[in-house]
Amino acid sequence: MTRKTLALVSFGLLAAAAMPLHAAGTVEVTYVEPEKFSDIGFGTVDRDITLRQVTALLQEFATKLPDGQTLKLEITNINLAGEIRHGHGRDVRVLRGMADWPEVSLRYTLQEGSRTIKSGDAKIYDMAYQQSSTSLNTVGTNLPSERRMLREWFAKTFAEH
Repeated sequence: MTRKTLALVSFGLLAAAAMPLHAAGTVEVTYVEPEKFSDIGFGTVDRDITLRQVTALLQEFATKLPDGQTLKLEITNINLAGEIRHGHGRDVRVLRGMADWPEVSLRYTLQEGSRTIKSGDAKIYDMAYQQSSTSLNTVGTNLPSERRMLREWFAKTFAEH
């Protein structure tokens, strides 16, 4: 192989590696009055961290959307799994598996260009969040119960799109 051919092949391989394997859509997340949410942590720092984590989690769905589609999510309430217990000098989130399940309320609109494909309201919750057989898929991640619950909702709601 000549140097020129080798250079062209190398350039082609680099260009192919730089291209995404799958074109993706877009996910836009907004929060409606997050200061009134049921439970997104204790204190401003916890709340900011939680909202960033939820946003990142929801934006992962963009890879599952076809190129050109936009999913707009307006989060109207979040109630994280468990309850905050105030202890001596530190707060701890306790998961009892009783009436402390995760819950997210939202409005969604899936669009392609200016055309609305699907829209609605959803109240997503997982009353059996500690008994789920898929809990091993989210061990070691932020907000594991919420992550699993929202992934399942997304798959069911947008499977045909």
